Amino acid sequence: MAGPPVMVLPINTKRETGRTAQLGNISAAKAVSEIIRTTLGPRSMLKMLLDPMGGIVITNDGNCILREVDVSHPAAKSMIELSRAQDEEVGDGTTSVIILAGEMLAAAEPLLLQHLHPTQIVRGYAHALQVALETCTAVSKVVDLKDRAALKELVEAAVGTKFSHRWGDILVGMAIDAVTKVVCDVDGRTEVDVKRYVRVEKVPGGELDQCRVLDGVMFNKDVTHARMRRRIESPRILLLDCPLEYKKGESATNVEVTQEDDWNTLLRMEEEYVENICAQIVAFKPDIVITEKGVSDLAQHYFMKANITCFRRLRKSDNNRVARAVGATIVSRPDEIQESDIGTGCGLFEVRKIGDEYFAFLEQCKDPKACTVLLRGGSKDVLNEVERNLQDAMQVVRNVVFEPRLLPGGGATEMAVAAALTRAAEAADGAQRWPVAAVAGAFEAIPRTLAQNCGASVVRTLTQLRAKHAAPAAAAEGGGAGAAAAAAHTGVTWGINGVTGELADMDTLGVWEPYSVKVQTYKTAIEAACMILRIDDIVSGVKTKR
Repeated sequence: MAGPPVMVLPINTKRETGRTAQLGNISAAKAVSEIIRTTLGPRSMLKMLLDPMGGIVITNDGNCILREVDVSHPAAKSMIELSRAQDEEVGDGTTSVIILAGEMLAAAEPLLLQHLHPTQIVRGYAHALQVALETCTAVSKVVDLKDRAALKELVEAAVGTKFSHRWGDILVGMAIDAVTKVVCDVDGRTEVDVKRYVRVEKVPGGELDQCRVLDGVMFNKDVTHARMRRRIESPRILLLDCPLEYKKGESATNVEVTQEDDWNTLLRMEEEYVENICAQIVAFKPDIVITEKGVSDLAQHYFMKANITCFRRLRKSDNNRVARAVGATIVSRPDEIQESDIGTGCGLFEVRKIGDEYFAFLEQCKDPKACTVLLRGGSKDVLNEVERNLQDAMQVVRNVVFEPRLLPGGGATEMAVAAALTRAAEAADGAQRWPVAAVAGAFEAIPRTLAQNCGASVVRTLTQLRAKHAAPAAAAEGGGAGAAAAAAHTGVTWGINGVTGELADMDTLGVWEPYSVKVQTYKTAIEAACMILRIDDIVSGVKTKR
């Protein structure tokens, strides 16, 4: 007996090829996300990396790990770029952005398999991003920058997930001090250039108690002449970026000497040139002369006779920091020096020996807009990790200076956003609701990963957390506009204690994160997921060898 007729549908080969490429990209992105999933939270694990030169790096910094990972898949490479972009933009949240982007793509996989078009998924994701940003604005709180205790609490929460949180208040205090020193107003806007004006000097040896932020700068140099002064109080400092020696020709120079006295004349002219530029400098009576170029032996002799201390071949970046700290101006030609170019803001100059090397300290500056952070520690590996964590902590303070608003940490913000997206998905029309619901599920990855890394019961903990965040929403729906506003801040601060794995009120626990970091994380993760979902084919432009 013949069965019912079977209808054969023609397969859109191009569509199937595009879906295969998209699923391959999602798998690659998930693989990158899985690498650093265990490095999230205070109970994070460390990764040991072998770099191409055979060196070892031990860290739980997401950006540092992904920088060393060698991948060949294009989608995986674009995921690694996310971490770098996040680090350059806000300096924190590099692990979170990779985990979220991986979850966003994993959430889209079932939708693709159900033949939902990528364009519809991307449209739903864009709507979800808008809802997430509105929710962040609603649950954020404003912080007073003059409240040092609140800033300290914030940085402690950021550093609590790092390797160096074992040293407690030392790192937190140094981060706040370093950033507040370099804050300045330029043409009516606040400028905080941590990268250029805060230098971290790592000196192996000593103890971590000796780490400190200087009221000025230090650099790894000794005086050019052994008899120059090594300690000066309230010095006058002159900064140059020109050589204090006879100018050498740009190209090959030939001099033809016909008489015996001509050679002596040439040497005398060189000496007179050096003597002339030294006289122009000595006329302004500086105590310290620092130049980025060389200083001849003759110039050192003249400076020593004038009781002037001299340093040569200082890096351009260090010279800029010295200029900001002591209030000097870098001069390009000795004949253009003015009294206003001399820096008088330094209280004490001293050359000290630390370990086997000499360091010049310019301390007790009146209003230093640049500083040096001196780090001491047992080994180079420990110092490198402490430096990475200190950079993250300084970026957190910098972000709060620019945008003084905070969001609850411990996955509380993500759960609040997930609850808002669940409600938005129920209100959405047609196929739009599925992508929005998928993003809501993806946001729960952060609290879930925190619970996993603590070894807690993930399912039970997340269920309790969902209930905490669903209660304010139910109260808001029952009441009017006033009830909605009151509910916006009642249950949203509940998250996961990253140390114990239990539910906790982040307001009581004091775990807050910068608003700008969270917002940037969500934007980067969702927009990157949308970009990868819109790739339907990978075409190689590399010629293969026969």
